Amino acid sequence: MNLLERYEEVIGHREMVRLRHLADRLAGRRVVHINSTRTGGGVAEILRWMVPLMNELGIVTRWEVISGSPDFYRVTKAFHNAVQGLPVTLKKADFELHYEVNRENALRMDLDADVVFIHDPQPIYLPAFLGANRVGRFVWRCHIDASRPQRDVWKHLEAAMAPYQAAVFSMAAFARPLACPKFIIPPSIDPLSDKNCPISEAERLETLGRLGIDPERRMLLQVSRFDRFKDPLGVIAAYRLLKPYYRDLQLVLAGGPADDDPEGAEVLREVHEQAGDDPDIKVLMLPPDAHRTINALQRSATVVLQKSLREGFGLTVTEALWKGRPVIGGACGGITLQVHDYHTGFLVHSPAGAAYRIAYLLRYGEKRLRMGRTGHEFVREHFLLSRHLRDYFTMLLCLEHPGNGALIV
Repeated sequence: MNLLERYEEVIGHREMVRLRHLADRLAGRRVVHINSTRTGGGVAEILRWMVPLMNELGIVTRWEVISGSPDFYRVTKAFHNAVQGLPVTLKKADFELHYEVNRENALRMDLDADVVFIHDPQPIYLPAFLGANRVGRFVWRCHIDASRPQRDVWKHLEAAMAPYQAAVFSMAAFARPLACPKFIIPPSIDPLSDKNCPISEAERLETLGRLGIDPERRMLLQVSRFDRFKDPLGVIAAYRLLKPYYRDLQLVLAGGPADDDPEGAEVLREVHEQAGDDPDIKVLMLPPDAHRTINALQRSATVVLQKSLREGFGLTVTEALWKGRPVIGGACGGITLQVHDYHTGFLVHSPAGAAYRIAYLLRYGEKRLRMGRTGHEFVREHFLLSRHLRDYFTMLLCLEHPGNGALIV
């Protein structure tokens, strides 16, 4: 059974026919995706499934990664924070470094393709250095919340947009005024990946035992980078509000390193300090390939949290909903597209609010299970890879044939 046949078993024959029909109209096109890391974070996970699947559908697709010094990643992490509205202080030399690293990468990278997807701010200036060699269409894919960016950083990024034919945002609220057309395409998960596929009960229990987690006790879980925007300290605060009333409760904070995030170690240290010597708080730094471990944790959780203060989309929310777990999420970004009060989970604004909603889900088990079933079907309909690819293919056809009926399929 080939890859597409395996996916058809999950998404259904009708959906696969629609996807193939669109892909046939793009057969032979050459596509390159460029981001800042092959490990860690949602973008790398999306590209890991998207590239081979696009190839199998007849679209010749490659994945390139921009490289730079630790200072470059310090600057681009500051860009990431600034685009999401966090005040940062940057010098002229920082903007020049970003520009120069993009120039160096443009000279070494093979960007000869019909379409080049540039993911997020790190490689945004690559097209500026191609000159007469710029033959394909460039699409900037912004995965982060750009609704209220810091002005100087956004002006720097906006100045790079002249060569682009389109920009893609995860939701309408994130989009900024730009000269090129804008498309709204939420991300998605791969239901057959190690992180999302079904696993045996024996594997689930073995994973919990290896990590020192009691399978008989109720567990709260947050899976995310150790990033201040993910508010792991707020999760610990919510747990501590509940612990006197639910003595069997345990909390797991699971994350991993990302090559393009130099702040993770500092946030991890703060989390350990806040957790102290509480034996019922497990802080797990997992390797980038610990997908089946995360799968087992999500399937074992009583309640999953994603208490972000800012969020691009929140694929960890999608993953948990796919596994039938209600999610309590910060009322921000793409979490609001996925978490609907009393249907798939609850949106909250504070540790106290999170504790209140956790207590509700702990108290009413049948409602918790019903919300989990609703969340699973919601993801099946809206946030699986087939819909994501259909949206991309439709956008590419629109760019190739504007205004002549290319979108009638």
